[in-house]
Amino acid sequence: MMNPMSLRTLAFCVGALFLAGCDKPSGQGVGSGAGGPQMPPPEVSVVTAHPQSTPIMRELVGRLAATRTAQVRARVAGIVLKRVYTEGTDVKSGQVLFQIDPAHLKAKLNAEEAALAKAEADAVNAALTAKRYAELRQKKTISQQDLDTAHANERTTAAAVKEARANVESAQLDLSYATVRAPIAGRAGRALVTEGALVGQNEATLLTTVEQIDPIYVNFSQSGAELQELRHLAAKTQNAKHPATEDAGQVELLLNGKDPYPATGSVDFSDLAVDPGTGAVSLRAVVPNPDRRLLPGMFVTLRLTAGQLDNAFTLPQPVLARDSEGAYVMVVGAEGKVEQRRVETHGMTRTDWILTGDLAEGDRVIVTGLQKVKPGAVAKVAEPRDQIPPTEGQSPSADETKG
Repeated sequence: MMNPMSLRTLAFCVGALFLAGCDKPSGQGVGSGAGGPQMPPPEVSVVTAHPQSTPIMRELVGRLAATRTAQVRARVAGIVLKRVYTEGTDVKSGQVLFQIDPAHLKAKLNAEEAALAKAEADAVNAALTAKRYAELRQKKTISQQDLDTAHANERTTAAAVKEARANVESAQLDLSYATVRAPIAGRAGRALVTEGALVGQNEATLLTTVEQIDPIYVNFSQSGAELQELRHLAAKTQNAKHPATEDAGQVELLLNGKDPYPATGSVDFSDLAVDPGTGAVSLRAVVPNPDRRLLPGMFVTLRLTAGQLDNAFTLPQPVLARDSEGAYVMVVGAEGKVEQRRVETHGMTRTDWILTGDLAEGDRVIVTGLQKVKPGAVAKVAEPRDQIPPTEGQSPSADETKG
């Protein structure tokens, strides 16, 4: 059993240790209290916004087609004597392509011309007879019935002459069809018949086709909703000659999806209805093709420009975020506080969003670090840039992230 002196000594030691613990600074314990050091503000990368006039552009896929296609057919029956043109070359309108044996057609023409000569002779004889009968009738030497018969015969032979002349013209036309000519100027395709083939027997045999490919058509389609948006935006374009129509649309072609074609075209046709199966509208553009580089059937990437949007901002893809109310971006204010700005999207360029809305010249829009900030919080700008997105696959260097 401890004596009273020992108990007092033990109590004094415990009290001294307790007081020493109370005097220890609060920041040195486990965890930090309210008065401890604050977390540093998150670092973000920004891009400086500049308003500009931006083309209203969409990138689509189209297929090329000839502007005019003519099927060259045999319009008379006969044997093909020769092919005159060179396959795959350009031909002029009216140029001879094939020659069909004209012998039987010439014989038919000769027969019709002989029939015409006979009809003309009969008509002259009938006219003279009618004139003579008229003189005799005045002398009362023939009856009125004889005179009427003579006049009827005159009219009949005159009609026979007209019929014979029509038969001659028809025979001449058939003879001209023996020389098969190009109905339009363009590029003649492969010959579908050879010398010695019987053509035009009970049907108009297809001999070849001629396609006009300068200029050339680009057929493509666009969703009805996007087409309406383009028309709406084009109506606001100051330079649009025909607002709210697709006629002012400019088309640029990319061959193989990347190589720009030097000539630009324009939209010249839009279908009157939306395809119920796809919800798209068929459109067509016409593009110059003087060197025949573009061929019917090719698929191409096309950029459709329907005007320009004034006071728009082109910003990198990562700046845009969405919530239940729509699209927005985050902006770092003058004092480093983060602000939420509502925007509207108007499609994209190849790399950037086209935006309008609550943005102004010089706004610092957050590109990276959006997940670290919220409106009203303070952020630290780590890498100020001027609308130059980072190269894909690269990360900022250590020197660029300082400060």
